[in-house]
Amino acid sequence: MLGIKQEALAFDLGQEWNQKKISLLEQRDIIEEDMLRQISAALKIPVEAFQNFDEEQAINIISNTFHDTQGLINYNPSFNNSPIDKIVQLHEEKIALYERMLKEKDDMMARLEKLISQ
Repeated sequence: MLGIKQEALAFDLGQEWNQKKISLLEQRDIIEEDMLRQISAALKIPVEAFQNFDEEQAINIISNTFHDTQGLINYNPSFNNSPIDKIVQLHEEKIALYERMLKEKDDMMARLEKLISQ
């Protein structure tokens, strides 16, 4: 309902967590109190929200809270220091490295062609 990916929650919960473990956790009917506190802290949601969860009520709250009558919804949210930001940054760094390597290759090819033509 919050749109949080399992990988992102696993990242926030710590190294011993991964997407598969979150998936298995979601399938459980009962979650221990200390585990529930960890999850609520990571999601920044009160434990009571989980304990008293009613899906229909949650949907009503979300739909009544997040409407765009005055342009208040941010359609371009920023995720500062989130796993998404880290993935995007890593991807951008890889692209920059690849572009530098291609430029170096082109420069080397130009030098080789110049040497061959002499």
